[in-house]
Amino acid sequence: MNKTVILVVMAAMLCSKGVFGAEQTKSYTGDEMVVSATKTLNSISDTGGSSVTVITSEEIKNSGKQSVEEVIKGTAGIDVASNGGIGTHSSIFLRGADEKNTLLLIDGVPANDPSDANRAPNFSNLMLDNIDRIEIVRGTVSFLYGSNASAGVINIITKKGTSTPESYAGMEGGSYGTYKLYAGTSGEQGILNYAIGISRLKTDGFSAVDQNNKYINPTGKTFEKDGYDNSTFSGNFGIKVNEHISLETVLRYTKSSVAYDGYPLVDQPGLYLDSEQLSSRFALKMNYKPLVSTLYYTVMDQGRNYLDSGAVSSKYNGHRYDIGWQGDLTATENNTVSVGLNYQYENMRAESFGNYASLLDSGIGSTSVFLQDQWRLGSLKLVGGIRYEDHEQFGSKTTYRFAPSYTINDTVLKFSYGSGFRAPSLYELYSPYGNTKLTAETSAGWDAGFEQKVSDRLKFGATYFRMDYDNRIDFDLSTYTYAQVAGITKTLGVENFVEWRPVDPVLLALTYTYTSTEDPLGSELVRRPKHKVGLTGTRKLSSKVKVSTNMQWVGTRQDNGVNGNSKGELPSYFLLNVTGSYQLADKVELYGRVDNVFNNYYEEAWGYATPGRSAYAGIKVTF
Repeated sequence: MNKTVILVVMAAMLCSKGVFGAEQTKSYTGDEMVVSATKTLNSISDTGGSSVTVITSEEIKNSGKQSVEEVIKGTAGIDVASNGGIGTHSSIFLRGADEKNTLLLIDGVPANDPSDANRAPNFSNLMLDNIDRIEIVRGTVSFLYGSNASAGVINIITKKGTSTPESYAGMEGGSYGTYKLYAGTSGEQGILNYAIGISRLKTDGFSAVDQNNKYINPTGKTFEKDGYDNSTFSGNFGIKVNEHISLETVLRYTKSSVAYDGYPLVDQPGLYLDSEQLSSRFALKMNYKPLVSTLYYTVMDQGRNYLDSGAVSSKYNGHRYDIGWQGDLTATENNTVSVGLNYQYENMRAESFGNYASLLDSGIGSTSVFLQDQWRLGSLKLVGGIRYEDHEQFGSKTTYRFAPSYTINDTVLKFSYGSGFRAPSLYELYSPYGNTKLTAETSAGWDAGFEQKVSDRLKFGATYFRMDYDNRIDFDLSTYTYAQVAGITKTLGVENFVEWRPVDPVLLALTYTYTSTEDPLGSELVRRPKHKVGLTGTRKLSSKVKVSTNMQWVGTRQDNGVNGNSKGELPSYFLLNVTGSYQLADKVELYGRVDNVFNNYYEEAWGYATPGRSAYAGIKVTF
């Protein structure tokens, strides 16, 4: 579908009174409460110049999607490239940066995989069950979170039990032989609050290697299906010891298996990846105002077994634990000072068998301290901070950030500037391809923008960003080892949004992101589109019927190996997804969705398949 058709469709949607409507306004400038931008509970408007997006539980429900990866695809500043269907590896590019520069948190637990070659985040097995909201902070926040947060943070936050108890169970199924069973319960009992969720997803899937790609499959063969299954347990528990002291525990365990194809781009039966992930956090919170103290211990364990015809060909195990303290002092209403102390240790064990047998078992630790000061002085909101980190391998590193905002009538002006770093991964340092002389990647970046409220019916805003990455670590094909890339890698762009309510029952949210990337040789980074447009909305047609729609247009991207060339261009594509629900009874809901309504053919990564038109339906019972 060409750009002209897309623009016509979008214009028609914008002028329609009956296509979209929303129960709640999606707020880019509002007062949703967030914790990830400052490590303290704040409204978005009190986080200074931070660029923050919150995907709420209502928006997650309206999307009808299964995984975190599917939901964040339409967010401004985020690009996703998947190597096949659900459960396969996906790369997440935040503001055009490498995926290794984004830190994934699950209830505040650092979840990037220490056994991954680049210590990149793994979103492939993160389902949406029992998730309350997703907070996305764009721009460097290394001063709060240390390594891997130089492009930003994505924090997955699970539900908490409240005084209103609720239990639910449901099932759904649809295209590609997909079915899902799920259940959960939440509430409070005396001093205990709890929220528990469990789910089982299974799909026959489709071939990871794209059988419809005529260069890869010129004779039109039918490739074997690459299925996926996922079992997830999630629990969030709290104990209020007294009015000052509380204990908090979160647990999330996932066991999954996905079939994948051979490399390079070969349809190969019998290849499987079996995975397990366990994240947990234990915290003691002491609220003796004006000081709130939190002692915490977090653990993340991740295991991956690669199988070929039933035999294990390689095994990877990553482990990380953090122990620390954070104190938040609110001496006056308009000022909060936070101090944090942390020690982290990560370990990986990698073992390969057969002709290329090898064993890697290494670990490394670091100690850090950060200081943050937040001021709220009338129209001026100011957040600033500094972090000192001492790493066992490359020594110390200091990072900082300054993020003010200023409100003039209905206009909010925002700015931030900060520095970041990324420590080399254990694999980059100690594997057979490693280099113990590697130092930390460093970065510096800034953004500036505004948010304008024209009226209660119209809001819009734009943010310009620029990041420079130095000493970037990449694989050197001439030496077959990891090495520092000389020169600066640049990413820059503009994130835009418009909220328009033409009539009371109708709300439209439009986003447009422009992203430009350049490595030290002047080449564009692969799989990052320069242009991306999104349009979303939800309408309640009656007291029982609700319909939601999401549209995305993604522009051309560069990728490796296109049509046998070293590099080439992937064409743009347009997707329309529709979801709906019907309240059959007071506690019974029917729901469904259709993805890729126009059955458009596209690839997010060269040679890897994506789903065509697909439909799913389910039923949920609450009690």
